Amino acid sequence: MKTNLVLLAAGSLLAIAGPVLAHHSFAAEYDPNKTISLQGTVARVEWMNPHIWIYLDTKDAAGATTRWQCEGGAPNSLVRSGWTRDVLKEGDAVTIDGFRSKDGTNTCNARSVKLPGGRALFSGSAGDGAPKN
Repeated sequence: MKTNLVLLAAGSLLAIAGPVLAHHSFAAEYDPNKTISLQGTVARVEWMNPHIWIYLDTKDAAGATTRWQCEGGAPNSLVRSGWTRDVLKEGDAVTIDGFRSKDGTNTCNARSVKLPGGRALFSGSAGDGAPKN
């Protein structure tokens, strides 16, 4: 009985600790000196903790498509900022302003998203260490 209780407690702690260990700071992943503005079409949006992800297809001068992945804030904080799950739809033409990743991949930390109608929404996490806009 005691062994089962200890195993249950240990398993519960591991389940709780997993998402915490997966979380990271802005400074660990993104460069505050490398701002970026991306214009493109929403390919997919993932609403999940600890952050949402927006996948954006952009085109270069030659017309080649490049897929970007842009990290936003936590779903709960974005909802409090005016977001809804359907504010971005696949195919929407948007502009995302943010900061490039340090590893050189097509990844950014989104600070704001300008929607098709021109409305801009703050998309970052408050207190994540990113520079203020």
